[in-house]
Amino acid sequence: MTDSRHAGHHFLVTGAGTGIGRAIALRLAAEGAALSLLARNPDRLRDTADQAAEAGAASVLVTACDVRDRDLVDRAVDAAAAAQGPFFGVVANAGVGGPNDPGPDDRFDDLVQTNLVGTYSTLRAVQRHLAPGPDPRHMVVISSILGRFGVPGYTGYCASKSALLGLVRALAMELAGDHVQVNAICPGWVETEMAWEGIDGMAAAMGTTREQAFAEAMKAVPLGRMGQPTEIAGVVAWLVGPDGRGVTGQGIDVNGGAWMG
Repeated sequence: MTDSRHAGHHFLVTGAGTGIGRAIALRLAAEGAALSLLARNPDRLRDTADQAAEAGAASVLVTACDVRDRDLVDRAVDAAAAAQGPFFGVVANAGVGGPNDPGPDDRFDDLVQTNLVGTYSTLRAVQRHLAPGPDPRHMVVISSILGRFGVPGYTGYCASKSALLGLVRALAMELAGDHVQVNAICPGWVETEMAWEGIDGMAAAMGTTREQAFAEAMKAVPLGRMGQPTEIAGVVAWLVGPDGRGVTGQGIDVNGGAWMG
């Protein structure tokens, strides 16, 4: 049975093809939202769209889009607003992970361009098409526990995810007068393809098995488990729902206790 709290509300979700982004889209769909979904892989996007329609979405529009390209983002968001109306909220989830090393193959620029600049471009594009107030509208950014502390070899990822927290605080102040709430979520280990790639990288560096690397990683998590994408989606649903009224400029940690700030 569909929860209709977001009937008549239009959300943009980036990185919606898999993992956390897909879970967020499906949760909003189950609450009756109209969805515009962006990601680089059109096949995965269509799969998410099919599941969202089954979950109860009022309508679903999908656009293959690389958030590193600001012109593409602007056009995709403009088209989504023209097709489905102004936005009640945006969840900027698109991002890439992994290490980077100094030298000719350094991925630093790509990490920052995707995770930070792509998020900024997305938020600004949606800002032009927000629904009128005075009811609250929402911007939610998916940062990371690695926005809280450093990890050797992850300079690009840590820098980009930490910068998102500064972006959220500044934008929350900038848009507060218009009743737009801007927040970040900082997940720890969440069971996604990106997380398992990280575990496999640990295993390779340690010269051990995936299972042993996983056990080692969970030693730093007091609850001793990976989170699930649906748990992050639940926090998003709370933020953009009536119980999240008054929460803005925050970085909300969802990490099993691995970081307590």
